[in-house]
Amino acid sequence: MKNKIFERIEIERVAAEGKCIARIDGQAVFVDTAAPGDIVDLRIVKKKKSFLEGKIIKFHKYSSQRANPFCEHFGLCGGCKWQHIGYLHQTEAKRQQVIDNFERIGKLSFPEVNPIIRSEKTEKYRNKLEYTFSSKRWLSREEITSGKTINRNGVGFHIPRQFDKVVDIGRCFLQKEPTNEIRNAIRKFAFEKNLSFYNISEFRGLLRNLVIRTSVSGQLMVIVQFGENDPNNIDDLLNFLLTNFTRIDSLYYVINTKRNETFHDQDLILYSGKGYIEEKIEDLTFRIGPKSFFQTNTEQASKLYAKALEMANLTGNETVYDLYTGTGTIASYVAKKAMKVIGIETVREAIDDARKNAELNGISNVEFIAGDIKDTLNADFFEKHGKPDVIITDPPRAGMHTEVIKAILHAQPNRIVYISCNPATQARDLEILSDLYSIAEVQPVDMFPHTHHVENIVLLKF
Repeated sequence: MKNKIFERIEIERVAAEGKCIARIDGQAVFVDTAAPGDIVDLRIVKKKKSFLEGKIIKFHKYSSQRANPFCEHFGLCGGCKWQHIGYLHQTEAKRQQVIDNFERIGKLSFPEVNPIIRSEKTEKYRNKLEYTFSSKRWLSREEITSGKTINRNGVGFHIPRQFDKVVDIGRCFLQKEPTNEIRNAIRKFAFEKNLSFYNISEFRGLLRNLVIRTSVSGQLMVIVQFGENDPNNIDDLLNFLLTNFTRIDSLYYVINTKRNETFHDQDLILYSGKGYIEEKIEDLTFRIGPKSFFQTNTEQASKLYAKALEMANLTGNETVYDLYTGTGTIASYVAKKAMKVIGIETVREAIDDARKNAELNGISNVEFIAGDIKDTLNADFFEKHGKPDVIITDPPRAGMHTEVIKAILHAQPNRIVYISCNPATQARDLEILSDLYSIAEVQPVDMFPHTHHVENIVLLKF
């Protein structure tokens, strides 16, 4: 089958991970950059036991769901894979994704899924972006065949499934300015000063990573990660940023000589500024440090939290557990309606942020506890802190550990509000919880327009 061409195949629907699906002789074929309703010629590029993967080589008819991609890097960097599909159709596909996962993975009984809460902003909605420097940027076919000497240095995003290839980004539509201005200025400065870009294969080079965080009010944090300790060039670059971007409220840098660019286990150095930026959700203010977790779409986070609070149906007399509390944003948000809130999180630095933010907002009925949730949540913990009336859980993409689910079933709260960024693992967990709980409401929320990702909130009743 590999490399075989099939003509005039109709793309049926959106499938998992943002791909679309067609069928050839009853066998599923997954296709990138397609839209339901396209009629295309496909070349089979991969054969698996239960499915094929195909590549479009010719269009005979374009789908009515299609839209014109607005980014020059569409189809390469992988950041916004659904730009070619209209936003209304994107959100309908995300709602269907929730339904499919609940039916096929969890085999769950659930009420009609609510219409998805759409994002008012479909561009410049992110408050945080990470860019990677590379001495081996991706080259276009035109560059390769030009015969010219090519500068391989670039800064941008990794190409999907190619860890060592970075697309040099000119303009990105995911974050408001000055994100493009800062990134492009650093690139230009580095070229002029002949600063080295990181080589991920050889683990050397000065410029390694750039993080830009913004707030709705316009506050700005910049974090520059260096792969080598070169004090003179580091000072020159950081002073250049401070001179040319006076809006920077916090400027950090880190020297990371590890083989990966994560810096949560590294010492960050505050070069200039107050060390944090502030974000508001309704009447609450949250201080965000360089390592803080915060929902990357602030406006949609506010809607998500409001819906979660509505589902919790608090009267002011409840003990609420907020599992995987992160920096305590949900715990602080629901505290105004609860008697007591207990937030639990594995990352100790996040708990430190949570406590500071509760104090900043004058919230006294929350307690934050650092510890691995699967080890922390047990009978002794319930005896000490009281059994929860309501549990709110917002685990990572992998879902909840089975020991956490067992502890929840033992505690038997009246309500569970389960927030997930991965409806597949959420469906798996809900199947176990369905021994004691029924699904009362399902609410998808679009946090990331032009991607296949969807956030989903489920209300469970005992």
